Amino acid sequence: MLMFYILGFIVALGLAVLLTPLVKKFAIKVGAVDVPDARKVHTKIMPRLGGLGIFLAFMVTLLALLPFVSEYFTARDNRFIYAFIIGGTMIALIGAMDDKFQLSAKIKFLAQIITACVVVFAFDIRIDFVNIPFVDAYSSLELWISIPVTIFWIVGVTNAINLIDGLDGLAAGVSAIAIGTIAVMSLIMGNIVTAMVCMVLLGSIIGFLFFNFHPAKIFMGDTGSLFLGFSLAMLSLLGFKQIAVVTLITPLIIIAVPLSDTLFAIIRRFLNKKPIFAPDKGHLHHRLRDLGFSHRQTVLIIYGIAAFFGVLAVIQSAAAIHEANWVTFVVICVMMFFLQIGAEVIGLIDKTKRPVLNFFHKLRMKAAEAKTKS
Repeated sequence: MLMFYILGFIVALGLAVLLTPLVKKFAIKVGAVDVPDARKVHTKIMPRLGGLGIFLAFMVTLLALLPFVSEYFTARDNRFIYAFIIGGTMIALIGAMDDKFQLSAKIKFLAQIITACVVVFAFDIRIDFVNIPFVDAYSSLELWISIPVTIFWIVGVTNAINLIDGLDGLAAGVSAIAIGTIAVMSLIMGNIVTAMVCMVLLGSIIGFLFFNFHPAKIFMGDTGSLFLGFSLAMLSLLGFKQIAVVTLITPLIIIAVPLSDTLFAIIRRFLNKKPIFAPDKGHLHHRLRDLGFSHRQTVLIIYGIAAFFGVLAVIQSAAAIHEANWVTFVVICVMMFFLQIGAEVIGLIDKTKRPVLNFFHKLRMKAAEAKTKS
């Protein structure tokens, strides 16, 4: 199987490099372009639809590999692959239509729910049990819980990637790091289906990044961000069933950057009494730019954060295999601490409210006073 992993990665990367310039010309021809406005950092009209290059490179490579690797698949593996292909195609079409016609948020949201329902009801892909953290036990989920939780997961993660797509190469790079993390975990655990899909998708993204990293020649648009979000949702979802030792926490760690940015955005807009789906310039990449970092530096910093969480996910997953539940507890504490400190330093929720930093500041002041008195 190692040969197929490497071959899939190389072929997908090559196809993405070849197809993306063609997609760029097509996007310009059909008028699928991004016009700069007050919220955006680019200053000239840019072609969108770049995600079509990722999608086509991935699908062509995957379909070409299937006849050679299908003998290694179980019945559920086959259901997952078909669900991925059909659901991914549906979500890419939604994104492509939005890149061209600027669909309303409600229409896109409804289409995402329909796609998630197809995955759940047509292919029976569901979160039907979870590994309970810190306890060597599993909890089965009833249908009335399993189905909405799965749909919520798919739709939520799909939109999380879309929300961080604000700088050249940002969403693609963060997605690549998350998918690379899942690939490493899958190889460690012997999950051949997930590993193969990850390697093909990783090649497609890296090939596209040659044209999307700053200064970008093309944007991935909603075609790319929605497809990558859906892909991450599906790949992490597979772990709930086939990687039994992975707890509910692990997929959340893998995609901690987009999910936390989404969560902070919701809290920020709620506190400011703004609609949850209303756009603003308070996202992680916006705040880093406000702090004086360049476009490229901001993207690289966020790459580093995503890689840090990826390492935490691998550590937690490896510890779960050996039933070292204390490691899971440490990983969660470290993750929550850095998320809170980072959010306060950068000002993701509010530029003035910094409870944890203020607490440490008071401790330092008291220690300094005590030292002066002594």
